[in-house]
Amino acid sequence: MQRLYDFLRRHPTGVDVFWALVLLAVSVATMGAAMSGDGTGSPVLIGAFSALLCLVVALRRRMPEKMLVLAVVLGLGQLLLDVSTMAADFAMLVIVYTVAATGARWASRLALATSLCAAATAQLRWPGQELNVATQVAVTVFQTVPFALAWVLGDSIRTRRAYFAQLEERNARLEKEREAQAKVAVAAERARIARELHDVVAHNVSVMVVQADGAAYVLDAAPDQAKMALETISSTGRQALAEMRRLLGVLRTGEHQEAGEYVPQPDVQQIEHLVQECRGSGLPVDFEVEGTPRPLPSGVELTAYRIVQEALTNTRKHGGPNAGASVRLVYFDDGLGLLVEDDGKGAPHELYEEGGLDGQGHGLIGMRERVGMVGGTLDAGPRPGGGFRISVLLPLKAAH
Repeated sequence: MQRLYDFLRRHPTGVDVFWALVLLAVSVATMGAAMSGDGTGSPVLIGAFSALLCLVVALRRRMPEKMLVLAVVLGLGQLLLDVSTMAADFAMLVIVYTVAATGARWASRLALATSLCAAATAQLRWPGQELNVATQVAVTVFQTVPFALAWVLGDSIRTRRAYFAQLEERNARLEKEREAQAKVAVAAERARIARELHDVVAHNVSVMVVQADGAAYVLDAAPDQAKMALETISSTGRQALAEMRRLLGVLRTGEHQEAGEYVPQPDVQQIEHLVQECRGSGLPVDFEVEGTPRPLPSGVELTAYRIVQEALTNTRKHGGPNAGASVRLVYFDDGLGLLVEDDGKGAPHELYEEGGLDGQGHGLIGMRERVGMVGGTLDAGPRPGGGFRISVLLPLKAAH
């Protein structure tokens, strides 16, 4: 059934031709009855008018304005040539609806005017001899109602289609704006990551330069110290190279920063200080560390700190006045786990969907960017018992 419906929708003219043939068959079948009255015209005229009116039905959607004009001309021709109403005149009702629904505005107005006058004109041209004036007026009104309803229905369909077209256009525009805002947010976050990576790399390079200068200074007097300095240079260089390989592909180039903008970047050890700051601002936060703390790659430490910072910020923004939070760090053998939960009312659903909400949710977009840059995974969403939950796993890849 669905295939048949789709086929009919793809071939509207074929459907109209079918109904035109049906109307022509009905007109031929009733032609004898139409000729039995007075002043009905010759069979040739009746057949010609019937065929042309059926043509109006067949081509109503391909050229509605032209078919309306043809129908009006045929109606006037019936009046002038004394060809009384017949079954094929049903085409006039069809073209009135079609023009009101899809035709030009001038054609719609013309269809309304002619349809309101058609019944009255026909009643004056071929009055019923056995009917009194009141009955003729009632018959005229009864015959006018279908034409008026056809026009009203067609105009309503036009209005509904225009409304849905506006909705589709608006949805498409909002979708494009949403994608553009998400791209802007991602681009801005990548630029921020680039600035932070600059600090990480600059720190490592500075350590290497200092160690190299020290090794050169004590190379002859203290070879063992020079060897330790060279080992530090080697380790620091590998770590910096690993960070660059992971993140260089997504960094923006050509960023110009003002002097003094760069500051030392936070690490995992400063998360406890961040938690204390949140407590001082009125947000109760429980902090727990599991496993054995140890030095981590600079990019992983920075990502962990920023994730906790953003999560606690979201708790203050969306958790409500009485919300509390908990931060849990877990040192695994091959990774660092972060779990930040709160018991507030939680963020809106759109904030943790892919892409975020228009004009909002860029904090989670930034989290996903940061975690993705170090090859980690992030899961964010509402807790079953209420509140919000962010779970992150950051892999500890060896620097090569």
